Amino acid sequence: MPSDPLILAFDTSAAHCAAALLRGDDLLAEAQEPMAKGQTERLMPLLEQVLAAGGVGWGDLDALAVGVGPGNFTGVRIAVSAARGLALGLGCPAIGVAVFDARACGVPRPVCVVEEARRGQVYLQGFGANPVAPALQDADTLDLPRDLPLVGSAADATRARTGQPVLAARYALAEGIARVARTRLDDAPHTRPAPLYLRGPDAAPPSDPPPVLLP
Repeated sequence: MPSDPLILAFDTSAAHCAAALLRGDDLLAEAQEPMAKGQTERLMPLLEQVLAAGGVGWGDLDALAVGVGPGNFTGVRIAVSAARGLALGLGCPAIGVAVFDARACGVPRPVCVVEEARRGQVYLQGFGANPVAPALQDADTLDLPRDLPLVGSAADATRARTGQPVLAARYALAEGIARVARTRLDDAPHTRPAPLYLRGPDAAPPSDPPPVLLP
């Protein structure tokens, strides 16, 4: 693996389609588009767009990085399936990164990442001297130290309830995924991205079935 690896990262775990291209420590290009649906059709054109903006092609990549959730059930599967397929076709590793790790990247510790989970709930994970395991909790009954800083998509809403301090994420989500993946390159050949589900799928199946994950 080169000293300045070229990593393409992407995420569709929520109502967006996001991507970033990182060479070493330098961000070459990034894009994020809000969308409630349509990530399946938009993801590959967006990745092509980011590669073109960075002046590179698929064959130049040293690794892929993908957001594995938690988040929207189908959205997580879309991104993970794409990463596995692209890695197989390109012959490069694909590294799975949880949204928690990406949000906490570069942020002072201790910190608790709090992500919107809808239905009056949040996903959370604490980092620092007293870590909090990844969990799905009711937003109105969170039991966290009041001086513990928060970061993430549900941080401001949580502060309104608890009064806890809020920190700004240092990186956009896709860039955070790329930067975390860069620290895991040595283990990349031995792992494959897998979805992180903290909530099961809805009982009603989607009209379009999610992509099939390779065994």
